[in-house]
Amino acid sequence: MAETASVDESVELAVYERSGFIESRHAGSAVVLDGLTAEPLLRLGNPDAPVFPRSAMKPFQAIAVMASGVELAGEQAAIATGSHTGSASHAALVRQLLERARLNSDALECPADWPTDKSMRNELVLASMGADPVYMNCSGKHAAMLLACVQNDWPTAGYLDPGHPLQKRVLDIVERFTGEKVVATGIDGCGAPVHAMSLVALARGIRGLSTASVDSPFAMLRSAASLRAAVLANPRAAGGDGEPDTVIIEKMGLFAKIGAEGVMVLSTWDGTTVALKILDGNLRAAAIVGLQLLVRVGAIAQAQVDAVAPHLGLTVLGGGKPVGVIRATI
Repeated sequence: MAETASVDESVELAVYERSGFIESRHAGSAVVLDGLTAEPLLRLGNPDAPVFPRSAMKPFQAIAVMASGVELAGEQAAIATGSHTGSASHAALVRQLLERARLNSDALECPADWPTDKSMRNELVLASMGADPVYMNCSGKHAAMLLACVQNDWPTAGYLDPGHPLQKRVLDIVERFTGEKVVATGIDGCGAPVHAMSLVALARGIRGLSTASVDSPFAMLRSAASLRAAVLANPRAAGGDGEPDTVIIEKMGLFAKIGAEGVMVLSTWDGTTVALKILDGNLRAAAIVGLQLLVRVGAIAQAQVDAVAPHLGLTVLGGGKPVGVIRATI
């Protein structure tokens, strides 16, 4: 049975410090790939072990939709690869994609959920309304998938089945970008197939997205370049206020994407790319670890990280006051 790296194979990546006492430690694995050669600049732990990228796989799913003939641009492209907070603007973008497909939210096969956006959640409670698939953080991806099904005369019912033509297209795109055969497939939290791959393969795929050109002779690379530009131009559509990847995109101009269970990818302007997995699945240290890895290989300056760190939720509180910090130890 395929599985991710063990505790013994992992290394310490970050600590949670309270009042000068290290209260918790986060271990895991990571890799940094050179933007020009795609060769590893740095390896920590066991980056060859497979991981489920979770939402860090969304860029490949969005590229598969675009490669299926769906025109996605701007905020609609960003929401298609987003892990959004269910704000009013996010829900509106999801409904725009559904309207293009002439479908309503009943066609979404992701679970009904409450928005994590507090304003939207309060609005629903005051209106005596409940959870809806539109507010599920993966609904943009699902709406884009449905649009691809409609445009290609594929069945909309069962579009999440691994044997569905769209999911076969996703698998093909994943393997083309990562350069690695998928070793295992599971069911993601939203119900879509999620494919296991090594951190090296995941980083290779994200690097391919970052270095793709809109002038490429290959359609999938043109789609990748357009998608990256859309995410960088519309970070809040791809995430939400205060989300770590949104903050990094807004303030640093890097491509960033979190995935559940401690996965994160970051890529610079020249394609230098980080993929990491926090072994215990906790994402609270992922952003600062990824940024410090880029500092370590000389891809970004420490001053840039110091400027953005206060916006990443790294402060440890005691009695409502700062008493410690989450910090990378690599």
